[in-house]
Amino acid sequence: MFDYVRGNKVLVTGHTGFCGSWLSLWLNKLGADVHGLSLAPYTTPNMHSLVDFWTDKNSHIGDISSPGVVKAALDASGAEIIYHLAAQPLVRQSYHDPLETYRSNVIGTAELLEAVRHSDTVKAVVLVTTDKVYHNNEWIHPYRESDRLGGKDPYSASKAACELVIHSYLDTILDKEKVLCASARGGNIIGGGDWSTDRLIPDIVRALETDKPLEIRNPAATRPWQHVLALCHGYLSLGEKLYNGDKTMSGSWNFGPIGDMAITTLQIVDAFGEHWKKPPVDIQGSPLHEAQLLALDSTKARHFLKWGPAWSTDEGIAKTVEWYKAHSEGKDMKAFSMQQIEAYQAGIC
Repeated sequence: MFDYVRGNKVLVTGHTGFCGSWLSLWLNKLGADVHGLSLAPYTTPNMHSLVDFWTDKNSHIGDISSPGVVKAALDASGAEIIYHLAAQPLVRQSYHDPLETYRSNVIGTAELLEAVRHSDTVKAVVLVTTDKVYHNNEWIHPYRESDRLGGKDPYSASKAACELVIHSYLDTILDKEKVLCASARGGNIIGGGDWSTDRLIPDIVRALETDKPLEIRNPAATRPWQHVLALCHGYLSLGEKLYNGDKTMSGSWNFGPIGDMAITTLQIVDAFGEHWKKPPVDIQGSPLHEAQLLALDSTKARHFLKWGPAWSTDEGIAKTVEWYKAHSEGKDMKAFSMQQIEAYQAGIC
């Protein structure tokens, strides 16, 4: 499975982040020569440190929006495949520092694509954006890749702008005979190892650890929740098609849960409690805009990539709870995370 990465040099931007750590660990397990470029982890604890397999040679710490940083890391890695996950990923943080968000997400993506443009080694690039790139009309039906882009908050707007940058390079700048690129629009991520602020699962875990109420801003907000490994699975599947030279795979791809697997914030909290324990809930309003309804149509990925989440949302929650319980018990989280990757892989086959 995913033998195309075995022995190949792969660059993961955002490798110190939550999703980037899981993807890097899976790539390492598959036998890839993994290199990373990212800022240092900004939480303690963090997934990157808990599953550490990096060397000083392979792990590059730097700001992707700074001129020359991506090119230097890419030249040092000699990568043939890039998974671009580096970003400012938090909606509420984007309100506090919109310029940081635009620099990281838009300029950082442009810096990466410009480095790819001048590379002699890169063959395939998967650029991760988000489900929030769509102009959200609060529709009950899921969004397709052809729907209008938009974004009211700075985070969503920055990711929609990333998509425009990506397609500009795809359509007019990059040589498609040398390199193939695609954007991946993923749904809301759950999974062990996330301690970010203003994210539901980490907030639940912190509430349980401190015996404080869990503050929820939008209990009825619906999101396409899925386990981080489902998204990594999608990125690996898309990368394989690009690396093997299938030009029809360039463009944009949705990766979200199937059918009615998109559930509300409060349902996630209740499900978490069923698998472990549930903190008391304190519903707090917020003056900041956040979408209420959001769902993705992943028909394209299911049809052309044969992709689909190996775990349901409830199974993903169960695996997430198992991870945090294991961490609280002091277990070897690198080995435990490897076991979860193996279990997910078994579900694909």
